[in-house]
Amino acid sequence: MPLHPEIAKIVATIPAPPPGPIDPAMLRAGEESMVAPLGERLSLHSVEDAMAGDVPVRIYSASEASAGVLVYFHGGAFFLGSLETHDHVARALAKETGLTVVAVGYRRAPEAAFPAGLDDCYSVVRWAAENLVAVGGILAIAGDSSGGTFVATVAGIAHDDGFERITHQVLFYPSLDLDFDTERYPSLTENAVGYGLETAGLTPFNAFYIESGADPADPRVSPIKRADLTGLPQALIITAEFDPLRDEGELYAERLREAGVDVTLTRYAGANHGFVQNFSWIPEYYRAFEQTAEFLAKP
Repeated sequence: MPLHPEIAKIVATIPAPPPGPIDPAMLRAGEESMVAPLGERLSLHSVEDAMAGDVPVRIYSASEASAGVLVYFHGGAFFLGSLETHDHVARALAKETGLTVVAVGYRRAPEAAFPAGLDDCYSVVRWAAENLVAVGGILAIAGDSSGGTFVATVAGIAHDDGFERITHQVLFYPSLDLDFDTERYPSLTENAVGYGLETAGLTPFNAFYIESGADPADPRVSPIKRADLTGLPQALIITAEFDPLRDEGELYAERLREAGVDVTLTRYAGANHGFVQNFSWIPEYYRAFEQTAEFLAKP
């Protein structure tokens, strides 16, 4: 199917990027200015800002009872995104899953060099296991785009450390290979222009992270390069039809299956990169939250 008409209307209004270097402060301010006022956000039983050690987190509960915890890593090419810009995503995850959602305010490039943000995400998962998850309870991790990078990497690091508490991993249109050679995946060419995220923008937008010391050949940076995927938690991987990153997410699902990991892979037709954050007001794309809930209900 073609790009969803509601998405196409908005994509058509996106201006060309300004000439010159990317200004992180300007882009962050632009994102923050679009956040809905508190009174217009989905109401939950409780939303609390806290600290997980040295890392700021926001904890969401849809009710007093919870079967476990979902630790959520926001996207934003490792330099954008925040607890505020992705607050609506965390609220929807809490509502639909019934789990306690812990959103992570990890350190971002270029101010914080690799692996600061990754370390923050992993430390919050360990903190949640120690402080919020009952014995036998769910401890899931989820993330969109570059947050999906952190999900895949944290799952691998935890396994290598012998930390086997993570029960599920959820990756929304993940960025799994920071080698942006356009010959690597057909979707980098097929979806290169006209769908919001463009292939030509991948290198400059990820430059802050890479220039901070994140080597694309390192499996902690490009988790699709991890040699051994056996023993990782069961995975839900959601991709978008018109996303340059589509094929790497789907290849990762295939590699996980080959390693014996239980994988659910869904490609959302008519969707573009970022649809969970930007277009979940469209009913067929809000479905991603409902599908996440169904997946997390699996033993």
